[in-house]
Amino acid sequence: MKRILFFALTLSFSCWNISAQQNDVKITIDTLSQDVYMLTGQGGNIGIYVGKEHVYMIDDQFERLSPLIKTAIGTLTKKPIRYLFNTHMHGDHSGGNRSFNTAETTLIAHENVRKTLKNKLKDKPELGIEILPELTFSEDMTLYEDDETIMAFHVHNAHTDGDAMIYFVNNNVLHMGDTYFSGRYPFIDLKSGGSVTGYIAAHEKALLVINEDTKIIPGHGRPSNKAELKKYVAMLKDIKKNVTKAIKEGKSLEAVTKDGSLTAKYDTTHGGGYIDPEKNRITFYESLKGAE
Repeated sequence: MKRILFFALTLSFSCWNISAQQNDVKITIDTLSQDVYMLTGQGGNIGIYVGKEHVYMIDDQFERLSPLIKTAIGTLTKKPIRYLFNTHMHGDHSGGNRSFNTAETTLIAHENVRKTLKNKLKDKPELGIEILPELTFSEDMTLYEDDETIMAFHVHNAHTDGDAMIYFVNNNVLHMGDTYFSGRYPFIDLKSGGSVTGYIAAHEKALLVINEDTKIIPGHGRPSNKAELKKYVAMLKDIKKNVTKAIKEGKSLEAVTKDGSLTAKYDTTHGGGYIDPEKNRITFYESLKGAE
């Protein structure tokens, strides 16, 4: 798998008050198929499909990184970006919308993404309408680029209430957005409509679509595949079973948070990311308790 590295100092301004973003930024490009690439930088993984005439882009990280991302894309192709998909509304996936949403680029997302970003404009009108998707869908949509079929489909109440996966059929590459955190515990945004049950259902839907040769672009983490996704969903189901049992036994949030045995089998391999084992148990408890 080819990898191309780009280094640059972080730009002096920032649209996001996150101290970690003051460090040097590295954009890494992974070649996943003949036409599809994954860009890793600071935020959610970006997908790039280079067609015969146009580029299809998935997610755009933070606005201040847009020059670096454009430079990286420019090493792959000089073709224009025709469509930009947002897999959901979080800023590390949609923060660059204003930079990429030009006259030649149409921004696409689930209808709930537009609703959320439109509400954001009420508090921050200076962001401009360019952050808003111009084309939305409720369940699924299909685009065609020569011999490639590009399927976008909504998964309900998974990471958020507006998640979409994008599948490049002939290249056999699936971008799962933040419905998949490869190699780490997931961030399930309960306040934005996410749920443990919906998250697992999203994985099961993905498994129905792909095959053993499919390359998966996760929202965060390294490129993955069907075998790894199967193991991941098995882990989620096991933790769900353990926490559900604890809830039925009447255990409190504090008790579940402190009970390392509920996730012990997976803490070493998946607990080193943003969501540590305790945060993971809290998420499972709050989501499953609320579903009672």
